[in-house]
Amino acid sequence: MKLPRRNFLHLAASAAALPVVSRFAWAQAYPARPVRIIISTAAGGTADILTRLMGQWLSERLGQPFVVENRPGGGTNIGTEAVVRAPADGYTLLLASPPNASNATLYDKLNFNFIRDIAPVASVIRVPFVMLVNPSFSTKTVREFIAYAKANPGVINFASGGTGFATHLAGELFKVMTGVNMVHVAYRGQALAMADLLGGQVQVMFDPVVSSIAHIRAGKLRPLAVTTSTRSEALPDIPTVAEFLPDYEASAWFGIGAPKNTPTEIVDKLNKEINAGLADPKMKARLAELGATTLPGSPADFGKLIADETEKWAKVIRAANIKPE
Repeated sequence: MKLPRRNFLHLAASAAALPVVSRFAWAQAYPARPVRIIISTAAGGTADILTRLMGQWLSERLGQPFVVENRPGGGTNIGTEAVVRAPADGYTLLLASPPNASNATLYDKLNFNFIRDIAPVASVIRVPFVMLVNPSFSTKTVREFIAYAKANPGVINFASGGTGFATHLAGELFKVMTGVNMVHVAYRGQALAMADLLGGQVQVMFDPVVSSIAHIRAGKLRPLAVTTSTRSEALPDIPTVAEFLPDYEASAWFGIGAPKNTPTEIVDKLNKEINAGLADPKMKARLAELGATTLPGSPADFGKLIADETEKWAKVIRAANIKPE
């Protein structure tokens, strides 16, 4: 039996709409069970605090637990690969951070391509570093520091939490842009580097505001500048490096990613709720305590940030010939 043309077209249109309807219904029901957010670093620190704050917010808004899982190791590559290999259903998310951008160049062979294999969901915060010196060190401004470093090549030791860490790359960018010769001393973690800076074994370090601000307020360390393009609300009297060195910018950024092919409806739902959290006064106040600036925006905005950071740090890694430990 032949169907009338009108009925046939109606049925065809209904069939074509089924995947769209089912995807929409799936997104409406999401999440129907607990969601994991994987952090590629050990517990503690800014990344951990941020993820637990955002996980709690999402749990309250979406009615399911958002469970934080730490998967450190491999320069953050172990945790990242776990998300890359996870089902693209919105139930495994990643806290993306600077190593995800720099590792693309730092490591010759990875089992994934971050830009290709992770879908950007939402940027969350940017955290400035502070360029710090031990108070026994003579320089009091970035300009004086550069002059001293040029007059004494190879004398200044600058510490970081490890080769390829964002705090290391911040120092390498400073070297590239000023032409100074400083010796990098890599530690197994930022806390160990901080201990030697406090003890005077090294002269300078780039450290996140949240972990250094107590030492600054106690007079145990001298801040020369913050590394973001604008001054930090937590340290409004401290100039930026860019005020002495135009176009210099280095910072830690964090956002949420998901496996590629995660349904757009789920990505958009998560993006909407994360941006709502960034606009919440209590959440903003807590993030400000971390010295952070919120980064609301679309998934496309976060994707552009990742691409820009990947390109930027690739140039620094190549110029400084940095190799992973």
